Amino acid sequence: MRPFTYERARSADEALALHDGDTHYLGGGTNLVDLMRLGVERPAKLVDVTLLPYDRIEEHGGGLLIGAAVRNSDLAADRTVRERYPVLAEAVLAGASGQIRNQATVGGNLLQRTRCSYFQNVTKPCNKRDPGSGCPAREGEHHNLAILGYTPHCVATHPSDMSVALAVLDASVRVHGRSGERGVRLDEFYRLPGDDPSRDTTLDPGDLVTGIQVPPLGMASRYRKVRERASFAFALVSIAASLDVADGTVRDCRVALGGVAHRPWRARRAEEMLRGAPATEESYLRAAQAEMEAAQPLRDNGFKVQLATNLIVRTLSELALSEQAPSKPGDGS
Repeated sequence: MRPFTYERARSADEALALHDGDTHYLGGGTNLVDLMRLGVERPAKLVDVTLLPYDRIEEHGGGLLIGAAVRNSDLAADRTVRERYPVLAEAVLAGASGQIRNQATVGGNLLQRTRCSYFQNVTKPCNKRDPGSGCPAREGEHHNLAILGYTPHCVATHPSDMSVALAVLDASVRVHGRSGERGVRLDEFYRLPGDDPSRDTTLDPGDLVTGIQVPPLGMASRYRKVRERASFAFALVSIAASLDVADGTVRDCRVALGGVAHRPWRARRAEEMLRGAPATEESYLRAAQAEMEAAQPLRDNGFKVQLATNLIVRTLSELALSEQAPSKPGDGS
């Protein structure tokens, strides 16, 4: 591990002032410290931001403001989150292990690196780690890598379950930067790889994530994750979905997929097809197939196309049934 200096910030402005050159902010550290041990990340300085006052979940504009320092386990256990945004609670509980959720923060979850095994192995070339060195995953081990939105430069997938749920919730990220405070819609926060996969987000150097703003939802929602083992595994494919059905017709729906692209993949084409369509499995299937027309599977991950299709149909069908079921006292769905 490369030697580094350590500073502790007591305000967002102080954190920005301490951020110079090759500096990383340190929160829970569950991803950053692992990558430092592997020699993938080699910061010259760490700025500890754990003392900053961003560890609360608050009502905000009819929705929620979730501080960047909130622990993942606290987010999943929050009563308001569980009752009004079950898709978010389910997504957080599907990620990592209980021990990691107790340590990891919401901001760190957002900012964990999009990665594959070649990125984490410093003996192998990787355009994300060393631009211009190549992407061996395209011809190598890629069964759990991207089928949508990738380029010849990188086929890695974003690992965050939480971010998939936030995508379907139309969340925005609150950022404290050198030009002041701003909000960044999640759709604009993450990047596809393009010709520079070394950058996962649109953040500027020194930008500090302070929270996540989640607007009201008002629809039934659900998160489902398909993985190769029961816990502590990245998604083969995951889905966050919300659905509003009235008189047998889809009034509104949102669908986001994980495990298929460099960032959470918002299924806009499927959503457009479903609004105003009959709330039937046939409608869900046509919409899912239309969304998957853009997929370009690699040699060993073509199974993800059918898996994603099936997952969309099953999840929307279950949500439609939950919409039709009579509510129970205390039911927060």
